[in-house]
Amino acid sequence: MPPEPALVPEPALVPELLVADLDRSLVFWCGRCGFEIRYSRPEERFAYVALGPAHIMFEQAGVGRNWITGPLERPLGRGVNFQVTVPDSRALAATLLRAGIELFMQPETKWYDVGSEQAGVDQFLVQDPDGYLVRFQSSAGRRPVAD
Repeated sequence: MPPEPALVPEPALVPELLVADLDRSLVFWCGRCGFEIRYSRPEERFAYVALGPAHIMFEQAGVGRNWITGPLERPLGRGVNFQVTVPDSRALAATLLRAGIELFMQPETKWYDVGSEQAGVDQFLVQDPDGYLVRFQSSAGRRPVAD
């Protein structure tokens, strides 16, 4: 009897972003960035999307129940960026640039101290159609901390 596939737990934290136009957001997140719709409620203008273990919910402002704590002014999500790990962030950046999407920060390789090692990441930042800042990153490996 073959072993049962390992169950991947649902994430414990899934942000829900209010957006101006759900369809436009799905074109960006799914059509350009590789996320897939897990489920949606079109009558509520709601969609739950995922890219591997990265999950995000979208809800169109003005439809259904919106929990709004203050004025919604563009760019939305000021003060936060959402890091999403992808297999090849440089390839994704090139795809977005070919589609005419401006990057907030061009691709770079950055090394971060993590204990006795450094973790390298290839990363770039882009704003989605509502101005939410997304940092796509992929691993550039590990190395010892320089003395």
